[in-house]
Amino acid sequence: MEPPRFRQSSSFHDDTLSLHISPARRLPDFLQQVNMKYLKLGYHNLIQHLVILIFIPPLLVTFLEVRRMGLNELWKLWESMQFNLISVIICSALLVFSGTMYVMSRPQPICLVDFSCYLPDGQYEVPLGLFIERSRQTGYFDERCLEFQEKILERSGLGEKTYFPPAMFHVPPKISTQAAREESAAVIFGCLDELFEKTKIMPKDVGVLVVNFSLFNPTPSLASMIVNNYKMRGNIRTYNLGGMGCSASIIAIDLAKDMLQLQGNSYAIVVKVYAGPNCLFRVGGAAILLSNKRKDRKRTKYKLNHVVRTHKGADEKCYRCAYQEQDEEGKMGVSLSKDLMAIAVDALKSNITTLGPLVPPISEQIVFYGFIVAREVFNLKVKPYIPDFKLAFNHFCIHAGGRAVIDKVEKNLNLTPEHCEPSRMTLHRFGNTSSSSIWYSLAYTEAKGRMRKGNTVWQIAFGSGFKCNSAVWQALRNIEPSEHSPWAHCIDEYPVHIKDAEKVINQS
Repeated sequence: MEPPRFRQSSSFHDDTLSLHISPARRLPDFLQQVNMKYLKLGYHNLIQHLVILIFIPPLLVTFLEVRRMGLNELWKLWESMQFNLISVIICSALLVFSGTMYVMSRPQPICLVDFSCYLPDGQYEVPLGLFIERSRQTGYFDERCLEFQEKILERSGLGEKTYFPPAMFHVPPKISTQAAREESAAVIFGCLDELFEKTKIMPKDVGVLVVNFSLFNPTPSLASMIVNNYKMRGNIRTYNLGGMGCSASIIAIDLAKDMLQLQGNSYAIVVKVYAGPNCLFRVGGAAILLSNKRKDRKRTKYKLNHVVRTHKGADEKCYRCAYQEQDEEGKMGVSLSKDLMAIAVDALKSNITTLGPLVPPISEQIVFYGFIVAREVFNLKVKPYIPDFKLAFNHFCIHAGGRAVIDKVEKNLNLTPEHCEPSRMTLHRFGNTSSSSIWYSLAYTEAKGRMRKGNTVWQIAFGSGFKCNSAVWQALRNIEPSEHSPWAHCIDEYPVHIKDAEKVINQS
């Protein structure tokens, strides 16, 4: 406790010195004594239960008033509230009609039955030292380029057990359309075989098929290759997406969702694959089974709550920040702008502006709209308010495009290292598998046994163009770790500390 302070004053009166000492009181410093974190938590709890707090007093007053009234008064009240037969029929018909129209106009709930991620054979693991060796053996890179690749790998967050396709282990690498088809088939059929085995559905039961492969788009398409291999039915609706970048996973989910809204009582499969490795990208893929069938509600894992897509392609700088083109020597590649991270953050903020009113609790929405009114109505120069998404989501699956991407999202959303753990460990174990990386992150959360009934998941992905897309899922049951998970054989080794991972990279 702070010791009392005293105020001293003196005065001269008739050649006499008078000394007066009185205690000086001041108010305590409430900001030092009150933990603002708990004050904010109390505010959220108050707003969350505000409706209950408002309605409890009137209900209590009504209950006490009814107890006070006698039987005769209650009977008279009942008689005064009775309607004639015609009024009852009309009101009932209106209620039935309104209820029917409401049920028919509501979109069908889209559920994720299960998903699978591709796990390559262990013989195709590519330690970072082997990657540099294979790059040197190709003859495509001079020493300056190789040094640049080494610097990227040192800062990348990739571990020693990411995967290359078999063609890259040939010296020189086996680069051909046939090799690319074989790589794609290995990933796609590996995911789908496991998915069909887990869900016990037949390929002919699938009504919608959406396939995404960013850079490799052969003819016939990869979607046709799947139909041919599994002998799917003739009226299946197939879509083959290309050039959509690392955010194509959520774009494909959005497309499948729209198709299931038009095609009732059906299944949709979404396939994402990347098999064209370079300095950061590695082999990976995922297959997701969506359903709008009522009979699948009990066995489904997640319900799709929201999909929010943001496209910044109208801006020339955003459009060209990740651009496929040929260099001076005619070699094809993808150039990345130095402004890429700033553009990604700007796209994320635009996406949050749309997502903000949909998912946070009412307490955060009040503050969110308050800032919008302050900026748009009163023209106050205030920074955009980022809702506390930790109050809305239990788990985050951030696109594992690199350490810088994950770090930027963590900083801008004010997340904790625990929230970003699935994405960082995905990057370390599997590398950047493009649009399928968010599914490896979700599989990590499941493998750790952290997904419980009612939990919400936010998947965030970025892609060329430039795009930022979000998908929000809600767990419909407790999800136990599966032996089919790509993490099943190594989950006990994770998480690894970033500093330890850096030491391993530097020592290699």
